[in-house]
Amino acid sequence: MIEVKNLVKKYGNKTVLDHVSFEVKEGEILGFLGPNGAGKSTTMNIITGNLSATEGTASIDGFEILESPLEAKKRLGYLPELPPLYPDMTTDEYLKFVYRLKKCKLPRKEHLQEVCRAAQIEDVRKRVIKNLSKGYRQRIGIAQALIGAPEVLILDEPTVGLDPKQMIEIRNLIQSLGKSHTVILSSHILSEIQAVCDRVVVINQGKLIADDTPENLSKRLGGDRLRICVEGPEPEVHLALTQLEHVKTVTALPCRKDSCCEFELEAKDQCDIRRETAALLKSSPWLLLEITGSDLSLENIFLKLTDREGNRKGEGKK
Repeated sequence: MIEVKNLVKKYGNKTVLDHVSFEVKEGEILGFLGPNGAGKSTTMNIITGNLSATEGTASIDGFEILESPLEAKKRLGYLPELPPLYPDMTTDEYLKFVYRLKKCKLPRKEHLQEVCRAAQIEDVRKRVIKNLSKGYRQRIGIAQALIGAPEVLILDEPTVGLDPKQMIEIRNLIQSLGKSHTVILSSHILSEIQAVCDRVVVINQGKLIADDTPENLSKRLGGDRLRICVEGPEPEVHLALTQLEHVKTVTALPCRKDSCCEFELEAKDQCDIRRETAALLKSSPWLLLEITGSDLSLENIFLKLTDREGNRKGEGKK
């Protein structure tokens, strides 16, 4: 549904995007993840036709955004980081204005009712936008993106500036929209991406450094990791675990039970360390109470990826 090929964007001698390529399948919610300044908004602006690329192409349903802009944009709804609202209009006035601006051919009354229902703003249609909360203004921004019934939604930092309750509401809204749309969700909020998205593309300093599901990234970057709970003295247990042949790191975790200790173990070279861990504790005076797999969080995945990229650049300078 969306195809990005070798996008390059330069401003003078500064390269903002460096040959970025990825695809988004129909019905998929893709998380576009990166720190501030990584090139996320630049990529979004190129995909939506608001910015030209120095090199490369971006296509929506087979239509290249600069060669066939009308056909591509018919299939596209876009919420920029700052929603393009007119604060002195009522919600209804604004949505009717966007309807005319997009030259929408769908029955206006019924279509706007459907859009307001989908964005959950039916109760503020007669309210002036400037008097509404930030959460409602974000929903109105999503509503304008839905006008024209586009197959693709591109949402750039849709929860920025929201309080935790509003973030959850917008996140739930995006999940419901993902059932009937292809969605690119750009964000630097890791929990948001992990909660909503089927797949993650990570960009850092203009380069694409990962493209996979969070689960696969966790397995690839973390190797096998174990979380164990042991009834025994923490210092002695910790020392014994660090001496296991295939254990790379042992991290003490907060204990949930009295007279117990908990650890996270990371294996060397993705070895299976369950057997040697269990054998050690079986032969010890301590009791193994719990042993479970422990996946990397998206936050740890992101830190590992960006650290790895930084180390490569540092090595190249030597």
